[in-house]
Amino acid sequence: MRELRPGVWHWQAPHPDWGEEEWWPELVSSYAVELGDDFVLFDPLAVPDELRERATAVVLTAPYHERDARGLGLPVHTPPADTWQDWVEKFGVDPEKVRGMESEDLAWLRAGEGTGEFHGPGPWPFGMEAHAGREENDLVLWLPSIGAIVSGDSLSDFGDGLGIQMGGRKHLTPADVAARLRPLLDLPVELVLPAHGEPTDRAALEAALA
Repeated sequence: MRELRPGVWHWQAPHPDWGEEEWWPELVSSYAVELGDDFVLFDPLAVPDELRERATAVVLTAPYHERDARGLGLPVHTPPADTWQDWVEKFGVDPEKVRGMESEDLAWLRAGEGTGEFHGPGPWPFGMEAHAGREENDLVLWLPSIGAIVSGDSLSDFGDGLGIQMGGRKHLTPADVAARLRPLLDLPVELVLPAHGEPTDRAALEAALA
C-alpha cells in the first residue's frame, strides 16, 4: 500500500478468480480516497486494515468488479449488471441460448442482501461524474476534488501500457470507445487510477485516447 498524494491510497492484490488462461494480469489495483467527509474504497480487494477501519462506502467501476464489496458491509455504489439482452448486443451470442438468464454479478445486492444504489453515466455520489467506456456499465469516474479518474476495464494496463481494452465486446470498436472517452481530455485530469495496472498520469491518458 502506498499513499499517492494526501488522501489517495493505492494497493494491489492477486485476484482470487484469476487463472493462467486469463488475458489480464493476476494482480489488480484498488484505491481508497478521501472525498469530503467520506472515505471511499474503489474496486476493493484485500483492503489493508488501516484503510478498512476508516471506510464509509464502496464504489465499483463495473458490476463484475465486486471483489470484496459484499464482505465489507458498506453501502455499495455501482453500475447495474448486464441483462441477457446486453450479452446479445455486446458479444453477439445467440439470443435463444441466453434468453431469460440473469447475471451472477451483484445478485446478492439486487436481492436486497446489502445496501447500495445502481447508477449509470452522469452525476454520482461523492461529487463524482461517470463516463461510459466500452459499455454503459463499465465506467470511468471523474473525481474533480483530486483531479483524478478511476477507470474500469475500458481503460486498463494489461502489461503494454494504458490502453482501451474491449474484452471480446463486438458492438463497438476501440476507436469508438476512444471517441466516447475523449471528452475526459477537456477535464483537468492529473492522475489516472486504473483497476488493472499501476496509477499513471495525464500523458498516458492522452496517448490511450489519441
